[in-house]
Amino acid sequence: MFGLFKKKSEKEKLQEKYEALMKEWHRLSSINRSQSDEKYAEAQKILDTLEAMN
Repeated sequence: MFGLFKKKSEKEKLQEKYEALMKEWHRLSSINRSQSDEKYAEAQKILDTLEAMN
């Protein structure tokens, strides 16, 4: 209950964005290969940022 108003850290926000991009990448992988590659590249940039935070 006390965590209801807790703000997410920058790391948590990036992790969620990374997961969303990977889901989108997987969905697009069988539909549109070029868009799929773009999503994967975005996800990799976020992953690099997350690794740099650690």
